[in-house]
Amino acid sequence: MEISNADIGQRVNIREIYRYLGYGTRIPDDSVDAMIKEVLASLTSVIQPKNIYKIYTCSTSETVVVLQGEKRTLAFESRNLAANLAQCGRVILIAATLGLGADKLLQKYEILNMTKATITQACGAACIEAYCNILQEQICAEVSTDDRMYYLRPRFSPGYGDLPLHYQKVIFEELECTKRIGLTLTDSLLMYPTKSVSALIGLTTNPQSCHIGKCIDCENIECEFREV
Repeated sequence: MEISNADIGQRVNIREIYRYLGYGTRIPDDSVDAMIKEVLASLTSVIQPKNIYKIYTCSTSETVVVLQGEKRTLAFESRNLAANLAQCGRVILIAATLGLGADKLLQKYEILNMTKATITQACGAACIEAYCNILQEQICAEVSTDDRMYYLRPRFSPGYGDLPLHYQKVIFEELECTKRIGLTLTDSLLMYPTKSVSALIGLTTNPQSCHIGKCIDCENIECEFREV
């Protein structure tokens, strides 16, 4: 699924960059804000976004999620993930990356300007978030029909909640991430290029389910999956 760098740049939530940099709800001064915009423009000019995904039927118990594909059945043991996907009949298994350009820009700034390096980390996190949000919306629109509208659950990645990080291997093998999009997994189960995401995303027909926008726009402050 092709999404342009410009689309990603336009979708970036600048408030998230401020938050990643430790400003919370505050706005940085003009000089820092100008540097953020400069770095963001540089970053969105060099990224090479790629993605791969598959859609499965889904069943859940209290502690196990089972995904049934055309050729393979996958099982994930996690109480938190099962709760997240409890109302979902279908699940997207996805991997996405901004490519090596983001890492190279970060390495450049780590030598020349550590402030810009820190900002690059924050902008990279916001860019991969924006990229995944666009992807999710497009996939959701593709699978929805006039008779059955789907809504999205928040992305849930290995290492989050009680879902062990070793499930990265399952996702990488199933999606053939290295072969398809050049995304590799280190011995410590970290992804390279670093500005990358692997996740399960529930598709539900429940219109009350939270989706794009997630925690930052949600009033349910008691949610166990809340990020902010």
